[in-house]
Amino acid sequence: QVQLVESGGGSVEVVGSLKLSCAASEISPYTSSKCKMAWYLQAPGKEREFVSGFDRDGNTSYADSVKGRFTISKDKDKKEVYLQMNSLKPEDTASYYCKCTYFFSRYTTRDIWGQGTQVTVSS
Repeated sequence: QVQLVESGGGSVEVVGSLKLSCAASEISPYTSSKCKMAWYLQAPGKEREFVSGFDRDGNTSYADSVKGRFTISKDKDKKEVYLQMNSLKPEDTASYYCKCTYFFSRYTTRDIWGQGTQVTVSS
């Protein structure tokens, strides 16, 4: 399958910046090119929620809470997805997860998650 490893988390002061990375490794016959990638966060005691992602055409979308502050990008050659986080707020504190929605076919998918990386924003 595709395995995802996040990195780049850490502790930062309010209005600081962090850049998260998600590296995909492939186990044949799986290929990361069949992934639709996204970032999610999960704060303690709360449900995991969408932060940002690509659709199958490569268009990006963002949660309202991060619009204008976070930017998702990808490097197909490196098989990596990034989340640039600027103007961080204490409420951004959470574990951040990378997700691949793997398309076996147009209508058959499977979600693959990374292990997460912790982001802590202090005021």
